[in-house]
Amino acid sequence: MLSKSVVAVSFLIILLYGNLFIEVEGIGVNWGSQASHPLPPATVVRLLRENGIQKVKLFEADSQILRALSRSGIQVMVGIPNDLLAPIAGSVAVAERWVSQNVSAHVSSNGVDIRYVAVGNEPFLKAFNGTFEGITLPALQNIQSALIKAGLASQVKVTVPLNADVYENASNLPSDGDFRAEIRDLMISIIKFLSDNQAPFTINIYPFISLYNDPHFPVEFAFFDGTDSPVNDNGRIYDNVLDANYDTLVWSLQKNGFGNMSIIVGEVGWPTDGDKNANMQYARRYNQGFMNRQKAGRGTPMRPGPMDAYLFSLIDEDAKSIQPGNFERHWGIFYIDGQPKYQLSLGNGNGLVPAKGVRHMAKKWCVLAPSANLQDPQLGPSVSYACDHADCTSLGYGSSCGNLNLAQNVSYAFNSYYQVSDQLDSACKFPGLSVITTNDPSVGSCKFKIMIKSDSSGGEASARMTRSVAVLLLLSVCLYIVL
Repeated sequence: MLSKSVVAVSFLIILLYGNLFIEVEGIGVNWGSQASHPLPPATVVRLLRENGIQKVKLFEADSQILRALSRSGIQVMVGIPNDLLAPIAGSVAVAERWVSQNVSAHVSSNGVDIRYVAVGNEPFLKAFNGTFEGITLPALQNIQSALIKAGLASQVKVTVPLNADVYENASNLPSDGDFRAEIRDLMISIIKFLSDNQAPFTINIYPFISLYNDPHFPVEFAFFDGTDSPVNDNGRIYDNVLDANYDTLVWSLQKNGFGNMSIIVGEVGWPTDGDKNANMQYARRYNQGFMNRQKAGRGTPMRPGPMDAYLFSLIDEDAKSIQPGNFERHWGIFYIDGQPKYQLSLGNGNGLVPAKGVRHMAKKWCVLAPSANLQDPQLGPSVSYACDHADCTSLGYGSSCGNLNLAQNVSYAFNSYYQVSDQLDSACKFPGLSVITTNDPSVGSCKFKIMIKSDSSGGEASARMTRSVAVLLLLSVCLYIVL
């Protein structure tokens, strides 16, 4: 008969491993805030909880969002933007102040379950041309020192979310992987520092980007339904690019002495608009395929078991930079108003639950006036102005509104500006070109959106938009004089 002490120890082991399994299995999401009309943080936290989302990754330490997460039971990774790396790298005092304001205060007073501080966001991306290479490790070290001083180092771990371009291979075999030659020494130093502090390696993996960048990339290899041409790496079979990419990282770590390092997939997902391969069908296929394998406990050939991962992303961000591509504003599994884009089960057997209590503006739209002349010389500059100050990314080739005719394109642009301007009458005064209508101008699957009411609606936003309209009118006068 087992002694009480053995039974107790066994119970603790089961409890420990059970909690570990739950923590890894629970899906996380990225919660970005680059929206013209963000939902109230309390609404989003309710959305997270009602959809069973257990972890959230923030790109910056927004105090209102962190307060809303108070005692929510949701684990938090809070981010430090790249533009803060330099001051934090240059001063321990700055790092200590950041930790005090953005971690300690919320953990102690507000009961926010902060588990990680993400130092930077893909700082070694090739497009940055080495801008952050000299300051990321010092910033990481200073934040760690600040967490130690605050007595939080055992609870809150540091990490650096990195793009998958930090490693490469000379073939298509994961076992040939290693870190990029020009940053290899830096990567090893960062990995050693993370390992010494029991902190994870965080990587962002985007099969969509593989398809976007390479027109010859095999489409089926981007998803989880199998492929006619799997990759055979010495008996390890890869039928999708996520597994192959992830294991390229595993091999890179292993070759450099860190084969047991824990890995977080900081961003994984698929956009729904802004490119011919960014659509509802592909997004649902990818995200549901990923969730199905998570639920089944499937990992990669090198790392069996579900991944510790954060879907990218929770809600669309209509003010996000589109420098990488128009798809950047369409990664959400929810629209900007918190409505689900498609049916997706996050592992609880149910579909997505929409946000509650979201209010929309009136059902009216700004469109091209029936009397407008499509040859009007002010038409082009007006459309350009509207799209520069709103979101017209759905108008591109292969996008949801890519088949509109000229008049419909103009109407879409005008309405986008009108809605982001809180439906101000002055935002639909493109001279001789625009008119407000109560008839929905949507065309098929191309929806002319109505903006939500949010904290950004009203006085300050209206004043800002009124100034923008004044600039537009002045531009129109100048064009008239020139012509």
